[in-house]
Amino acid sequence: MIRLGRKKTQTFNIDQRLVGLRDAVDAGRGRLDDDAVNGADDVLQRAVTRRSLSADHTVVGFFGATGSGKSSLMNAVVGRPVAQAAVRRPTTTSPLAVLASPEGADPLLDWLGIESRYVLDDSQDSPWSTGVAGLWTEVPAGLVLLDLPDVDSVAREHRAIAERLVGMVDVVVWVVDPQKYADAVLHDDFIAPLSRHAAVTLVVLNQADRLSSEQVQSVLSSLRQLLKEDGLEASGRAAPIATSAATGAGIGAVRARITEVVEGKEAAAARLSADLEGSVERLRTSHGTGQPTGVTPFARDGLTEGLVRAANADGIAQAARRSYVLNAGKRTGWLPVRWVSGFRKDPLRRLHLQDLDDDARDPSLRRSSLPPMSAAQRAAADTAVRHFADEVAEGSSPAWERSIREAARSRQDTLPDALDQALAHTDLRRGSKSWWWIPLDVLQWLALLTAVAGLLWLTGLFALQYLQVPVPAPPTVEGTDIPVPTLLVVTGLVVGIVIGLLGAIFARWGGTWRAKRVSKRLREQIAVAANDNVVVPVEEELSLHDKVGRALEQASVLK
Repeated sequence: MIRLGRKKTQTFNIDQRLVGLRDAVDAGRGRLDDDAVNGADDVLQRAVTRRSLSADHTVVGFFGATGSGKSSLMNAVVGRPVAQAAVRRPTTTSPLAVLASPEGADPLLDWLGIESRYVLDDSQDSPWSTGVAGLWTEVPAGLVLLDLPDVDSVAREHRAIAERLVGMVDVVVWVVDPQKYADAVLHDDFIAPLSRHAAVTLVVLNQADRLSSEQVQSVLSSLRQLLKEDGLEASGRAAPIATSAATGAGIGAVRARITEVVEGKEAAAARLSADLEGSVERLRTSHGTGQPTGVTPFARDGLTEGLVRAANADGIAQAARRSYVLNAGKRTGWLPVRWVSGFRKDPLRRLHLQDLDDDARDPSLRRSSLPPMSAAQRAAADTAVRHFADEVAEGSSPAWERSIREAARSRQDTLPDALDQALAHTDLRRGSKSWWWIPLDVLQWLALLTAVAGLLWLTGLFALQYLQVPVPAPPTVEGTDIPVPTLLVVTGLVVGIVIGLLGAIFARWGGTWRAKRVSKRLREQIAVAANDNVVVPVEEELSLHDKVGRALEQASVLK
């Protein structure tokens, strides 16, 4: 049953809902179901066009299966033989428009693609003027009736016309007959998909004169059940009317329903509202009602740790540790063997990482000499990104899960280079030297000088003795027989070795500390690369998810 209330329909802010649906379509394109997006786009285009055309006209289309008597019913409703009715099928091969007034209707009919047009004129003589239903003397202004081809026509082009126009007319009149009222094509392909349009739907059981009163009630009851299964009866607005074009039974009720719709001037808005809600429901089904978990600190840390392993940042931190130990040994080790360390190349310089923090160089040109990421490293990075995307998308619909994963991997081609630059931009010089190197180095030199002094003293005494030059005996340490030169040599050597051992111990501690500091700085740089190349695209996708949700809420009448 058609029940339109001006107050109710005026609460539908069509402009805001159209804006919301447009935003949802634009943000959801390529993410939500393509059929749902394309269908919503079609609704938007039809809405814009229909609202730009005559608002004073209401288009009422008569649809039905073969043999339902659409044309005969229309003739009975208007009280004139305006539509062709015959036994041969299909009868209606092209749509016919019957207008109460032609003023301003041409652009609307051109958009609908209706070429055949009949204007009702009270001055016209009609063989039906004395018919069972009589003339429709109070035709509402702005009425446009359409007689359309059969929805199950054997001619494909005729069915295509019906399929096109059922989505364009303001009011749909489903005409069924006692033999084919349960036709699957009509119910499954046409009535059920328009179940939301109960407010602009009228169902007519035609040819009721072929049944007894009891049979009419039985068929109406069965039809009501079918409509309920289609989703129409649940709203109580599509109760079928039994009519007979031959006897005129029920024609007055049909005229009254149509008059109510046309005079209400709300059919086009109600039809558009139902179309919008249908599009919103399909988009919402694809969008889902769940909310993704989002980018949490835990997910960020997991992504960073995964990329740290993929970039082998721990290996670089260990290289920094070995570099520190090596350089500490060069500065604090026992002087007689320091030269051996000179043959060992700095692990960081081997990677060309030590001097990359040169402010004079263009940052964009900095590269490490690390080998390109191996297949295993790329797989590890991809796994980290995938796990991150899965954690972020948890709770969302399959469409957004896929979209978030694609966003997370959208820059996978540039991610390896970004990780390489993150390594190259890390300041590895900071903490590469320690203050304690200087005092230990001074002590090493003092120890060496002490040993050398004692050695020179002993050498001089030996030389003089060899030349048989009388020399006084060297002084000894008080209370002992140890010569002072010998003590100097032994003391210098022992102190140098001890300091060297202490320096090695301190170097290990310092190397461990430096490895931790370097690891932290590398992790910070990799976190920046992860944010720019993975997190930011995902956050943009999450923003679109929220935007689609808000837009669908705005486009929905159920607020």
